[in-house]
Amino acid sequence: MTPRRVLILLIAGVIVIAASLWLASQRHLEKATLAGDLVLPGLEKSLNAVTEIHLAKGDGTRTTLKRSATDWVVAERDYPADSGRVRKLLLDLGALNVVEEKTRNRELYPQLGVEDSDSPKAASTLVEVVTPAKTFALIVGKPAEGKTGFVRVAHAEPSLLAQPLISVDAEPRRWIDRNVVDIGEQRVKEAFVEPAAGPSYTATRDAAQQTDYKVTPIPKGRELSGSSAANDVGSAFAALQADDLRRAPAAAPGAVKPDHALFRTFNGLELDVTGLVQGEHHFIALLARSTAKDAQAEADALNKRFQGWQIEIPGYKYQAMFRPLEDLLKKVEPPKPKTTKAPTPKKIEK
Repeated sequence: MTPRRVLILLIAGVIVIAASLWLASQRHLEKATLAGDLVLPGLEKSLNAVTEIHLAKGDGTRTTLKRSATDWVVAERDYPADSGRVRKLLLDLGALNVVEEKTRNRELYPQLGVEDSDSPKAASTLVEVVTPAKTFALIVGKPAEGKTGFVRVAHAEPSLLAQPLISVDAEPRRWIDRNVVDIGEQRVKEAFVEPAAGPSYTATRDAAQQTDYKVTPIPKGRELSGSSAANDVGSAFAALQADDLRRAPAAAPGAVKPDHALFRTFNGLELDVTGLVQGEHHFIALLARSTAKDAQAEADALNKRFQGWQIEIPGYKYQAMFRPLEDLLKKVEPPKPKTTKAPTPKKIEK
């Protein structure tokens, strides 16, 4: 056999091997996008090994969820995450399966929201699930009908309609454990309120069965708008949740006077609350104390979690904590304008 013939056979062999590898890769790609196949194969068996989850958008918004020794933490806040929500995200990603393949045309990706998340205008969210062995990367796009949505495996061409619908938000505040405290109105005995503007007052009741709070002092000549005027005091800490939180900044000299209130429960828990409004944001700082043994554990738990933090809460809850006295009083009727009596017309003598 001549050297030329040997060379031809070698080249032919290389071509056959290359063609076989290409066909195998195509078959794998086709299989990966068949209906019912897992979008991220292998993840469902690695959920307990996940150490981090990264969520990122093209506009720079990002959240890093880290597994700690006991639970999950939002790294951007250095604060506990909503572990139930994190667990659901992981389970949904592990179970994510193909409904059907959609377009491979990159120009059409924005219509599904599965374009690369490297542009500020990109609607997509990049999700990276990190394990010691592998990082699973998925681009999550727009929701579709029912419980389905559009996704694309990062660095892959096919966009997919998949289920279940993956719900992601790259804002760190969306992932914090929002629960602050849940003190039902039946527990609140008394509140001493010092609004930043206006006089201070106390709202109190003698027993939990008593519905209405007595308010003192009431300005001379004024009265409450109704017997239940101060009853919002009791609901201020019922199912209280945080919209966000931040480390408490150092007090600046000449800073604006804050709102302040001290709440007491029937079992001896005291909540010392300082409030601050910045634009549309309402922040409180909590300091718990106990005047009875029964409330000591609750006070300790609250201080351990919230000392050194400013908690952003809904505006209506903030108003219930620091409502000005004037808002509890019956409005003063403006004086009626004096009427001028019309002169009596003179009788004309004939």
